[in-house]
Amino acid sequence: MEETRTPRFSPGRRWQRKLCLLFPWLAVIQFLVLLAQCPQGLAEGAGQPKNVLILYSFSRREALDSGPLQAAIRSRVSVPVNFYVEYLETQQFGSPGYEKGLREILRDKYGRQKLDLVVTVSFSALRFAAEFHDKLFPGVPIVFTAVAPERLPKPLWPGVTGVTLPVDIRGTLDLALRLHPDTKNIAVVAGKSEFENYWVEATNAELGRNANKPNVIDLIGLPTDQLLQKVSQLPLHTVVFFQLIPGGSSYMVIDTYDVLAAIAQRFPTYCIHNYCFDHGAMGGSYPDSDEQAGNTGELAARVLSGEPPERVPVVNGHHVRAQVDWRELRERNIPESRLPANTLVLYRQPTVWERYEEYIVAGIILIVIQTLLIARLLWHGARKKRIEAKLRESEERFRVMVDTAPALIWTLNRDGTVIALNRRTAPSSGGPIVEPVEETWMDTIHPDDLPAVQLAHATALKTREPFSREFRLRRRDGGYQWMVEVAAPRTNGRGEFAGFIGSTMDVTDQKLAQEALRTVSGKLIEAQEAERSRIARELHDHICQRLAILSLELEQASESANGSAGHILEMREHCNDIAMDVQALSHELHSSKLQYLGLVPALRTFCNEFSEKHSVTVHFTYEKVPASLPIEVSLCLFRVAQEALRNALKYSGTRDFSVHLSGTDEGVELEVGDSGTGFDVEAAILSRGLGLVSMQERIHLIKGSLSIESRPNCGTKVTARAPLHKFVSVESVGQFQELR
Repeated sequence: MEETRTPRFSPGRRWQRKLCLLFPWLAVIQFLVLLAQCPQGLAEGAGQPKNVLILYSFSRREALDSGPLQAAIRSRVSVPVNFYVEYLETQQFGSPGYEKGLREILRDKYGRQKLDLVVTVSFSALRFAAEFHDKLFPGVPIVFTAVAPERLPKPLWPGVTGVTLPVDIRGTLDLALRLHPDTKNIAVVAGKSEFENYWVEATNAELGRNANKPNVIDLIGLPTDQLLQKVSQLPLHTVVFFQLIPGGSSYMVIDTYDVLAAIAQRFPTYCIHNYCFDHGAMGGSYPDSDEQAGNTGELAARVLSGEPPERVPVVNGHHVRAQVDWRELRERNIPESRLPANTLVLYRQPTVWERYEEYIVAGIILIVIQTLLIARLLWHGARKKRIEAKLRESEERFRVMVDTAPALIWTLNRDGTVIALNRRTAPSSGGPIVEPVEETWMDTIHPDDLPAVQLAHATALKTREPFSREFRLRRRDGGYQWMVEVAAPRTNGRGEFAGFIGSTMDVTDQKLAQEALRTVSGKLIEAQEAERSRIARELHDHICQRLAILSLELEQASESANGSAGHILEMREHCNDIAMDVQALSHELHSSKLQYLGLVPALRTFCNEFSEKHSVTVHFTYEKVPASLPIEVSLCLFRVAQEALRNALKYSGTRDFSVHLSGTDEGVELEVGDSGTGFDVEAAILSRGLGLVSMQERIHLIKGSLSIESRPNCGTKVTARAPLHKFVSVESVGQFQELR
């Protein structure tokens, strides 16, 4: 005896539902494999779907589900399949006008539809489709299923093939007599339709051949109320064979299944077809529905592929199996030992293990997991103690390192308050830089640097980005020293911004060294200018005068000489050219106008001479330039303009330049620009060309700033700014020592 269980309680089916979650992915993988193996065939078939019409003989859709049949066909056909399903009223066949009306409905609905196959379920639909084949579905093959082989005509209709259904009336009768050995009467309940009449005759014939020959009571074609009344009057030891077709509400006063349930409450009820389960019927001997669907799908696939139905032989079903409702066995106290071997028991209640299998397994797993977690917690506790000991040692070691580091190390919280500070001491004073308990961090910063430091702090706390800056910090002895501060943002354990951590180092010695270097650089530039002035005076006062005298002598010689006068005049012209070049060189080395007339006249003269000498155009403009400028500022801006114009002439590729000099509230600003090819400023700074270095050194000497704006093919603009109120001359650089 074999058992099965309903979907509601079956643990095996629960695992099936879980496995079903994998089916879509397996289907996708299978489709991809098939696509890789036969991409051309799939591409061709994908655009040609097949249209299949399914005709069911019965109108009760819940009794006959078309899903398994459609799935069986689709699984065996490589092209898309469109299904159209029509449910017929078997009880109405033979009624006046029903078949005619049905033909008109199907003709209107599918007359213009190209059908590739008609599948009929049960004999009534097959007979109707075959009889009106040429009028309704001309040329469309027919595949039938669920038809008893005894009902097929010989020969078979043309264009028809299919799968027969074994109806085991004897097996159902044997099952009923086996489970109810005291049976004396068998009541046959059926309607008057052609379908029901056929099976009533077949049932009566089988009952007549039975060796026990029980008394047969026919309850055929009765109205519902009379049928129920007759059933109530049946004698004891009666078994009911129920063969009413599940039909529409117009056929009976109450629903067929309600009639079945009412009869099953009084007498054990069996059906020769398997549509009675879960409505009170005991069961019966039924064919394998999976075999029927598979065979039908196989034949339909062959016909859809183009094989003529006449060449596809009819497949006869063979397998039948006794099936019973476990709940009805319990209701009538029938032991399962009476069941035939290999009986399929449906709706069996699960055992405690079967019902709570998932919960029991989950509980065991949970207990095992909790045990492992407890063991892991104990292990983590011991490990945590070891880690904490190492952490304390590491913190102490880090604290000693921080306190002895040659830098002031500090920590800020998110609102900018100092929350930690090491015990750094200043080597120059021998005392701590700041005592956090007695005074705040900002109180030790030089008043001139305090606004910039506060602004930098506020900006950093807002942007939460690393920063660095220089400022002066007060020592314990009251003096100040230069400090460099570098800081980076820090986060807490949740990854949130918690403030900054940074270090501050004493760079006073480096500052002094830089200023000393600038002093040396300034002195070198000053010496260079002095040497330029001396050479310019020598060229102007001696060389130019001697060249002028030589020019006069050549002029006198040309007047006294007759034959060689032309040659002497040519020599005189060369001498004048040399004199002019020497004079221009003298002005370039040292402009006397710069010294006596100021920056504007000197720069205008230089631009004119530069234009004439190199045949270019230099546009010189100025505005609001102070009449009197320190000689260091004038000389610096004059040299920057010279160097910028030389570089523009050499590298810009253009012949048009501009020089603009203007006075501002803070000082004097010089702009030298061109619209040439431009260059990469960062690369030029890294290359450290002499011209750029010279301009930077001169501007730094007067505490000014130099900026260069240029991009390839976008021109260049050099801007030099000379502050007047912050100007410190070269001679006063040594006063930096007073800052200490």
